[in-house]
Amino acid sequence: MGHIHLAVRDVDAQKAFWTEIIGGTLVKNGPLEMIQFPGAFILLRKAEQPDPPAGSVVNHFGFVVKDMPAALAKWRANNLKIEPTENPNEAYVVAPDGIRLEVYGIPDLPVPVQMNHIHFNVSDIPGMQAWYAKTFGANPGQRACVACVSKPAMIETGDLPGVNLSFSRGAQGLAPTKGRSIDHIGFEVKNLEQFVKRLESQGIKLDSPVRQVPNSAIKIAFLTDPWGTYIELTEGLAPAP
Repeated sequence: MGHIHLAVRDVDAQKAFWTEIIGGTLVKNGPLEMIQFPGAFILLRKAEQPDPPAGSVVNHFGFVVKDMPAALAKWRANNLKIEPTENPNEAYVVAPDGIRLEVYGIPDLPVPVQMNHIHFNVSDIPGMQAWYAKTFGANPGQRACVACVSKPAMIETGDLPGVNLSFSRGAQGLAPTKGRSIDHIGFEVKNLEQFVKRLESQGIKLDSPVRQVPNSAIKIAFLTDPWGTYIELTEGLAPAP
């Protein structure tokens, strides 16, 4: 997919959560230190007083694990806040800075843990689904609501390599992501300059143009979707093998 970029008060506490508790691996690409998972990287940036994700257009994202009972036991052993759902195979675990991670188990998962979805809350679900399809090539579809045991329901989605974009009904005027602890999401693209030219030809304005990250081969650019989701585009984010 790319990455999730978190603005946090205590970088070391976040590193410990994402590596020791969730199972990511610390890696570096030039000056960037990242936490790698199958499907995505987690990036951390120091922030003095980030607003929590609650009330934002993106208030959580989701992983899947191979052994859900073991994950729950580890969370309890570390005295983490757990928010159960109707489904015993799914729960939310709360990281520092109020970051809610939705997790559910897939016993035949080929890896211990994997990126799964980004969850958007929006009043115009068809509009957001269509925008991500046109802008990034997300494949529109549906998935079953994992938590909806007593009352099964379907969630509108858009699929991209490495991630599912899930769209649920939210109130109008939810806060943008920038400045919150889930500050922005990131998509890795090929040939960033060409990709940006295509976006601009569609009338999409960038928040910042393509630039090179100093002392690295990484190129980045930023834009914001019509609902306030801050998005980073990257080329060359993954460390060399």
